[in-house]
Amino acid sequence: MAEQKTDEAVYRVVLNDEEQYSIWWADRPLPAGWHAEGTEGSREDCLARIDSVWTDMRPLSLRLRMAETGPTAA
Repeated sequence: MAEQKTDEAVYRVVLNDEEQYSIWWADRPLPAGWHAEGTEGSREDCLARIDSVWTDMRPLSLRLRMAETGPTAA
């Protein structure tokens, strides 16, 4: 029987200025350009949080530009 690996690391949810989400180890300094969202826990907990809040995958700059130009004619 194969041995199952367990990930006991604590992660945090992070996001950048473009409102793109990721997870990062809680015991490591954040990479440049990213800040903590406030959620910490298991990898699964953090990914579930991202799944619930990151509903629009487009970067913020694209969403803002699209809002300025309005809908395009098809």
